[in-house]
Parts: sequence; C-alpha cells; structure tokens
Amino acid sequence: MRCPPVVCIVGPTASGKSDLAQDLAEALGGEIVSADAMQVYRGMDIGTGKVPCAERRVPHLGLDLIDPGEPYSAALFQTYARTCFDEIEERGHRAFLVGGTGFYVRAAIDAYDFPAGEQENNPVRERWQRFADVHGGDALWEELRACDPRSAEVIHPHEVKRVVRAFELLAEGESYARQRERLQQLPQAVEAVFIGLAVDPSLLRERIEARVDAMMAAGLVAEVESLLDRGLREGITAPQAIGYKEIVAALDGRIALEEAVEAIKVATRRYAKRQRTWFRKDERIHWLDADAITENAARKKLVSDALAIIEP
Repeated sequence: MRCPPVVCIVGPTASGKSDLAQDLAEALGGEIVSADAMQVYRGMDIGTGKVPCAERRVPHLGLDLIDPGEPYSAALFQTYARTCFDEIEERGHRAFLVGGTGFYVRAAIDAYDFPAGEQENNPVRERWQRFADVHGGDALWEELRACDPRSAEVIHPHEVKRVVRAFELLAEGESYARQRERLQQLPQAVEAVFIGLAVDPSLLRERIEARVDAMMAAGLVAEVESLLDRGLREGITAPQAIGYKEIVAALDGRIALEEAVEAIKVATRRYAKRQRTWFRKDERIHWLDADAITENAARKKLVSDALAIIEP
C-alpha cells in the first residue's frame, strides 16, 4: 500500500473525465496516467480523444507508448502504471489514473496476476487471430460459443481480442467466465480512491454525437489514412478501435463516409453503455453528477465535491 492514495477518475466516454482530472491534478499537484487501451498507440490521437498537447495543464503519462501494429495488454499496462505511480510519488506528486477502460483500471489497482510471456510468439493467439481475419469476428465468437458458452455469454461478438483471449485461456485449462468472476473478488494491491462521473443517458448521447462530429472536423479521416501507411491493419487491437475500423471501411469503399460516421456514433453509445455496466459493479466508486460539467459553476462544484472525497 502507498500513500497518498492514487485517485481514479472513471466513467463512460464523453462524461468529462479528462477535464475533471486536470482540474483536480492542478489543485493537488498531480500527474495523470491514462487508463485507455487505445490511447497507448502513437498517431491514434483524434479518434481516441487524447487531450491535445497544447491543452495539457499537467503531465500526462500512458500515451503514445507503442505503434499501432504492436501488441499490448492489461498485463503490460499493469507493470507500466505501477511504475508510473512509484515515479510520480518519488517526484512528490499525486498520481491520477484516468480513463474508461475498466479492465486497465482494475489491473493497475487490484491484485491481479497475469501469466508471463503471453504477448509474443503465442501460437494459440496467432491461430485464432488468423481465423478472425479470414472468417470475421462473428464466426470467431460462434466457435467460442460452441466450446465455452459461458464465456461467450459475457463477451460481445465484436470484441475480437477478448474472444481470442478466451481461446488462449481454454488452451491453459481455464475459462474466461470463471476468470472474470474471480476478478470481481480481488483485493486491492494499490491504495486508491475512486470517483465516477455519471451522466444522464440522453445527455450523454448528445455529447457523444457532438464529439464524433468534432473528431471528423478535426481530421479523423486524414489521421486514419496516415495510420494505414504505418501498420494499422497489422495490429491485434488497434484495427478494432471505434472510429478507426469504420473509417477504414469507408476508405476501402465498403460503406459511405456518412454511414461510417453514424456507425461510429452507434458503436460509441454501445461502448458507453458497457462502460456504465462495468463500473456500476464496483462499490468503491463515489459517483458524482456530471450532467452540467460544461458549465463553469457546475464544474467548480464538481471539483469541490471531488476534493471532499479525495481529502475528507
């Protein structure tokens, strides 16, 4: 256990996590560690919602760690995040873990043990990834349902990486579903305080749609074109990122650009719903109303309420 506790800011996409985290980090002399599985990739900036460099008021870690064609995982993030926590504490600052990838948050904070050496030269992973590339994610999920229906029930067919991981676990005599159940019971390895941002679903939908429109205006298509020249298609995870796979489909001529934009909005709304479901299960989270976070008075109150939780 470490002191002071790491401050975890969680919640669905477009709930205002980045803004609140920067306000709090400024107030407490903190540094931010991103807990976003897609923001680790260099060049994937607009579509992942990275805070632009010019708008970062405090140090941001966990961004731009690897190229889109390289593998990454919660196991690697666990080691990285805990090293960051130690270094931030050594600098006399407060660590903030901020993001919507719930498994990354749990991996960084809780006592989860990952098997060693799972990232490279893994024949089971390579086999099922090739199967997905040839037959598609839905066919891969159907294969899992035939072998391990309990695990298939808790993984969305489009979450190819998790389906592949379920096959890896089966090869080790383990079940993804059983592993997930154990994850919910793990003790903490790192002292932390959790703050969650709750937003009314209808309002969150509006924010998501505005956010996607802003990404398109900021040059998302050009960003994807650039990434395709840098190995985006060859990655395990990066090609599945919301906002990227849809634009790739448009660039390949499989759908119209307008259809791609709508598909991004739908996928982001569904992802936000899954995020809410994940975080609701964690009883450690102190939930704050972030409906009006874009208004100055409401944002100041939100900061004040969060500070009262962090330092009661």
